[in-house]
Amino acid sequence: MKQLDCILRLSNKFARLPGVGAKTAQRYAYSVIDMTPEEVEEFCAALRDVKTQVRYCDECGNFTDKETCEICARREKNVICVVAYPKDVLALERVSGYKGVYHVLHGTLSPLEGRGPDSLRIKELLARLNGVEEVILATSTDVEGEATAMYLARLLKPMGVKVSRIAQGISMGSELEYADEITLLKALEARTEL
Repeated sequence: MKQLDCILRLSNKFARLPGVGAKTAQRYAYSVIDMTPEEVEEFCAALRDVKTQVRYCDECGNFTDKETCEICARREKNVICVVAYPKDVLALERVSGYKGVYHVLHGTLSPLEGRGPDSLRIKELLARLNGVEEVILATSTDVEGEATAMYLARLLKPMGVKVSRIAQGISMGSELEYADEITLLKALEARTEL
């Protein structure tokens, strides 16, 4: 039996999401069929709200629904922790040990994928350095994260700001969002100057 076109279209949309394979996408589509009309409307409204209400913080580039995110609005700005993605901010915030602000690059350097320095929010980081005492580089420990950290360290050190890297304790090739709170806290506490 051939699958209905509308189910196939919905499955294909779900399959475009990161980490969702064809079988999972199909299960999601079937779950939508089982929803009540009210649940489908709530689901659609949630998608619309995320798309229309979420924006980037004017200062750090994190997700917010205001011009400036809650973190930038209430914290001291003398220490900036640089991360690749907004999900990394959430991971680091879980440890409750960091009191500075963040800077979200929205990616890492990857020449193979066509992401060079101009593709990231590096110029915006440089514009924020006035009065900054330390920049903590907290990109993932995969090849692209390490390359991004080294590039930024070489760029920032001549500017007279202390540049440190989160300590190794997060396994190579892993993503920050999957690290537990203790590992993240120890990595932040044991960071080293580059």
